[in-house]
Amino acid sequence: MPFRWLEDAPVSDAGFEAWGQTVEECFRSAGDALLALMVANPEAVRDLEERSVAVEHTDLELLLVRFLEELLYYKDAEQLLLRVRHCSISLDTEPLRATALLSGEKIDRDRHWLSADVKAVTLHRLSVRHEEDRWVATVVVDL
Repeated sequence: MPFRWLEDAPVSDAGFEAWGQTVEECFRSAGDALLALMVANPEAVRDLEERSVAVEHTDLELLLVRFLEELLYYKDAEQLLLRVRHCSISLDTEPLRATALLSGEKIDRDRHWLSADVKAVTLHRLSVRHEEDRWVATVVVDL
């Protein structure tokens, strides 16, 4: 699991640090952390439905916010729990662009142990950075 929970997140918020060898792996790990925050047993989410997303922004950190907001949108609008199956990020274009294939299923309260209702991705402590041999993102969300 390439993420860890932040112990010092503000009250009524939760935070995580996610990482990967590539920026794409980092975004996928951030998606995994978001799902694990919302569902205590993310392994129970089956790949029954797919969605494609594409987001753009001139700033890499805000691109991650938009990317994670897509996962929250599907949770709220369609009751879908989704994980990132494939992700591609264009860092050499203006604006920056992230595209992804998401898969998952509708919330089933008998099988999915819902643990937190994430309302939004915040800008508090937000960062995406390249450290030595990996990409690391710090994200705080509003519960």
